Amino acid sequence: MLTTIRDFITENITGQSSIATNGILLLLTALAAIAFYYITRFLLAMLEKLIMRSPTEWDDDLITPRFLKSLSQIAPAICVRWLLPSFFGTSEGMFRFLSSVTSLYILVCVVMTVIIFLSNLRRAMAKRDNLRRYAVKGIFQMLKIIAVCIGTIIGISIVMSIPPTVILTSLGASAAVLMLVFKDTILGLVASVQLTANKMLKEGDWIISEAHNANGEVIDVSLTTIKVRNWDNSVSTIPPYSLVSESFRNYQAMKESGGRRVDRSFYIDADSIRFLTSEEIDSLSSEGWLDGIDTDPYKTVNFGLLRRYLEIYLRNHPALAGEKTLMVRQMAPTPSGLPLQLYFFTRTTVWEEYEKIQSDVFDHVYAVVSRFGLRVFQTPAGTDIARANPAISQDSLS
Repeated sequence: MLTTIRDFITENITGQSSIATNGILLLLTALAAIAFYYITRFLLAMLEKLIMRSPTEWDDDLITPRFLKSLSQIAPAICVRWLLPSFFGTSEGMFRFLSSVTSLYILVCVVMTVIIFLSNLRRAMAKRDNLRRYAVKGIFQMLKIIAVCIGTIIGISIVMSIPPTVILTSLGASAAVLMLVFKDTILGLVASVQLTANKMLKEGDWIISEAHNANGEVIDVSLTTIKVRNWDNSVSTIPPYSLVSESFRNYQAMKESGGRRVDRSFYIDADSIRFLTSEEIDSLSSEGWLDGIDTDPYKTVNFGLLRRYLEIYLRNHPALAGEKTLMVRQMAPTPSGLPLQLYFFTRTTVWEEYEKIQSDVFDHVYAVVSRFGLRVFQTPAGTDIARANPAISQDSLS
């Protein structure tokens, strides 16, 4: 039928003018392509309504209006490609030119549609909590690059009228150069796969990488870079493969556990450690410092009593997680005194609240040490030396 239309136009309308014939055939082809485009848009609009009414969310995220619009742009090119053999089969030059242009247009539309679909898939995964932890942005970027590269090779083969295998064979000779040019991209892809497979990193994690002076929240994980917003609001950029080859610390597990650790020691002057007298024990007991503590009025050491008091204090503190590991222990003596370590967890991981709780606890600790007849060790200052030796004047110290 299409051939009959072409013959009718050639014989009865335009006579011997091939230019006029091709012009009319091009006009008919364009009108058919436009009609086919709007028919396709109508059908896809009906499909979009069905998708929006469906109870599932995956189809809403993947089949978006932008994806359907890109898909509909392929329809007129397919219509033109179907009409070309019938309308321009006898004109070899015109048929080859229009066929190449149409094929290139279809190729570009297909590549753009694939890229849009990959973007929709990544956004859909980012919206779901069980998939958000996977750092797949770099993988999707690599898939887009592969789609563009394949499209470029096919496009060159269409323009030059040679098989794509010939182009791939010629590219093999320059593989070393390509490896050098895309070294960071290839390393980034491998690193992204390792980070995702091992669940080492994702957006929103708090990480510390001392080698790159990074201490903050991950804001972007791409194929070639990982961006970290530090707590001073500066941004550190780290190559993904460096996090795989080097060590870094991820605090996400700590945030998800609901508690953050405090591990701090303070130093007691060893000369202040002694047995308490029965009068001192009675005084402490009357003031409520020994509630819940068993004491021996003849063999009670003030340092051990302080340890037991602090353990009870920490376990009963409302802001601390008493059910987690909690210790008040004596460490190995040092030239700076006898360390007393406090090891416990707060019930919050929010940085500001954590620091406030930690400060309040140690405010109380430093204030209560003297009640047990102990002294906190600190390096002597100039005023301490002056008090010990009155012959040294304040002017000489200054």
